[in-house]
Order: sequence, then C-alpha cells, then structure tokens
Amino acid sequence: MNSMDVEVIRTAMDWMNRGHRVVLGTVVRTWGSSPRPPGSLMIIRDDGQVAGSLSGGCIEDDLIQRVARGELALRLPQVTSYGAAAEEVQRFGLPCGGTSRVGAA
Repeated sequence: MNSMDVEVIRTAMDWMNRGHRVVLGTVVRTWGSSPRPPGSLMIIRDDGQVAGSLSGGCIEDDLIQRVARGELALRLPQVTSYGAAAEEVQRFGLPCGGTSRVGAA
C-alpha cells in the first residue's frame, strides 16, 4: 500500500469518526490503457467531498453523482465497468481508450 492509499484510508476513518457516511471506490481491474492501476482508491463522503483518485476526473464525477443520488453502497458492494462500449467512452470522456472496472462499497 503506497502513502496515498494510506492517506485515503486515514481520511475515511476520520470522516466516519465525525459521523459521515463514506463510500470507498477501488479500481478492481483494467483492460488496455487506464489512467490509474488496479488497487487505486478514492473515498466519497456523503456531502460530496472526495479523497484519492480512480481516473483523472471522468469516473470520479459519475461516482460522486451516484453517491449523491443514493445509488451506491446502500447495502452491498457494486461493480461498474467504464469504457466497455464506445457510448461509454464518449459519455465519460475516457481519453485512454481502455476499460476500468470499479467497485464501490
């Protein structure tokens, strides 16, 4: 675990100790070119604050919106693939042309 990952986990613990709900996103697998490697972490606080990174912006924005709508990590972890279809590449602005699978819990 690198120092950025440790900082993300420490921040998550701090936010939870302050009473916030936190969703943890993790790059679980990539195919082709990807902005961040498997194991990359990001946390999203219930009010939209974030720490860490999963892509460079495009995937993070989608996850933040989904957390705000209450769609992620309500009961069980969920996995979402980004960039698997040409439509997604356009929708999320994935510049690298690869595919990332992200888990959220």
